[in-house]
Amino acid sequence: MTDDATDTDTYALKAADLPEIEAPDIPYRPPAPRTYRPRIGMIGTGGISASHLDAYRSAGWEVAALWNRTRSKAEAKAAEYCPGARIEEDWRALLADSEIDVVDVTLHPEHRVPIVEAALRAGKHVLSQKPFVSDLDAGEDLVRIAEDEGVKLAVNQNGRWSPHMAFIREAVRRGYIGEVLSAHVAVHWDHTWTAHTPFDEIADLVLYDFGVHWFDFVASLVGDRAESVVATASKARDQANRMPLLAEALVRFDGGQASLVFDGGVPHGPWDTSYVGGTKGSLRSEGPDLGRQSVTLTTGDGVARPALHGTWFNDGFRGAMGELLCAIEDDRDPINGARDNLKSLAVAFAAVRSRIIGKEVAVGGARRLES
Repeated sequence: MTDDATDTDTYALKAADLPEIEAPDIPYRPPAPRTYRPRIGMIGTGGISASHLDAYRSAGWEVAALWNRTRSKAEAKAAEYCPGARIEEDWRALLADSEIDVVDVTLHPEHRVPIVEAALRAGKHVLSQKPFVSDLDAGEDLVRIAEDEGVKLAVNQNGRWSPHMAFIREAVRRGYIGEVLSAHVAVHWDHTWTAHTPFDEIADLVLYDFGVHWFDFVASLVGDRAESVVATASKARDQANRMPLLAEALVRFDGGQASLVFDGGVPHGPWDTSYVGGTKGSLRSEGPDLGRQSVTLTTGDGVARPALHGTWFNDGFRGAMGELLCAIEDDRDPINGARDNLKSLAVAFAAVRSRIIGKEVAVGGARRLES
């Protein structure tokens, strides 16, 4: 060591002062087709369908038909969001309608796979609710069927179009921070509302059902580079939930690392942060909840603070369907395509497997969701 001040600052990890620069114009808002206006059918009108329908209504997209096992629920959703939609007695009738081009399937995974397959074989483009499948082999079969039928199959990973995640993803895709070296997410919030509800029957409620959004986020940044996962889950002290509300995962990827921390048992002071470091810069976001996030881009040129607009609910849902419609219009693969989503699920399944066995698990080493 020398007495040079620069060496002291470097050793102390002192950050250099950088100038404020103009934020780049990055298209992070939910996409919409130029002229394509299909008629949409929805199969399943449970709780999450309200976010889908509200997003489609705000975008001006026509929902022509609804089906739900309990007809009254479909009728209630139609009355509130799409009064012109008819209610089908059988979901097969919806698939038989030649004027419906796109089908949104919002059912739970255990009921969804055969209906998605039937929709694809009927020549319909499909948006599947997340998580897409609980078995990678079943997902690969659906991808092949879609390709054989010449239709698009996308997944409603709506977090991809939350403003902060969309900006970060698109900035990375456009090379603003170079090659990704690290991605670290920490979400601290109160998930105890799920106690004594059906959600509390999901073994990996936080690590998987909630956390799949962030596994998808990491996978959207590193793609095939993901190699292995180590994950844990534990119960928060005095929690009322049956299932653990605390979970974390470490993801090793080629030339980098990622971490995900989920503190779902924190009753006060919610906070959410994301940091993505690259060879040429970094991106970070922070805020009191997932709907209010500020983003900072730092490069050798300076620091940019884009003014983001919108919120996850319901911009994320408009983005998921909008990207599918744009892909149909342009005859290309959607960013949220099912084949790409299988990479996200492979990371998530490996995390759950690691939590169960207490060991590092290779991505792709767990072919199905375990409990």
